[in-house]
Amino acid sequence: MASMTATIAPDRSPATATASRRRHTARRISRSFPTLTSRQRNAAMPVGRPLLSSTQFLDWLQPGIHADLIGGQIFMHSPVSLKHAKIVNFLDSLLRQYIEEFELGELHRETVAVRLSPRDTFLPDLAYFTNEQATRLGDTHVDFAPTLVIEVLSPATARRDRELKFSAYEAHGVQEYWVIDPEKADHHFYRRAGDMFGEYATPEDGDARIDAMSIPGFWIRREWLADATRLPTVAPCLAELRTARKRRR
Repeated sequence: MASMTATIAPDRSPATATASRRRHTARRISRSFPTLTSRQRNAAMPVGRPLLSSTQFLDWLQPGIHADLIGGQIFMHSPVSLKHAKIVNFLDSLLRQYIEEFELGELHRETVAVRLSPRDTFLPDLAYFTNEQATRLGDTHVDFAPTLVIEVLSPATARRDRELKFSAYEAHGVQEYWVIDPEKADHHFYRRAGDMFGEYATPEDGDARIDAMSIPGFWIRREWLADATRLPTVAPCLAELRTARKRRR
């Protein structure tokens, strides 16, 4: 896929700039981005130098454009495999129904931009917000970390999800981070331990069940995610979660 670059004026406006100058800067930034074709919108490549601020990125971001700002560079999301789509659909449906049934907050799927720092703003595959956090959600983005983030890997995003975004989520307060690999079923689950992530429920530990620290009573069986081409249906999994929750009371 051909690369695409954009010449973007850097943000040099001082903090004391007048409102008219800020509006002029915003218009100049908007004009600096070319109109994206549908193919370009899904390209998995950085598209923008010099480095952008999160404010510039959010000014540019439009509905239907899926991208992350990582370290001031834009990375467009690539088209995903069927395995990737299926496993995201499964987790989205299971989590969403559970969270809504027990009124535990809100789940958002690649729709809410999460601004973590002046040069890092992500659109996570799945982001869970508690009831308290949900009252602070903005119309287009949030300025705080979700409680739980789930990223499903693709060949184009694996390094970013495992390294760059991992570090940003760790540094800015995400409580739990799940990294799901639909190709190899090499899933990793992290919880906050002080100011760092600690991995738990590893295959080496022999844990057949992964308990979510951040969502009361929610867990998944490792076998549910063992084969992204043959995922279980959501209804019996949800029924099992309901039964286990009742037993705990």
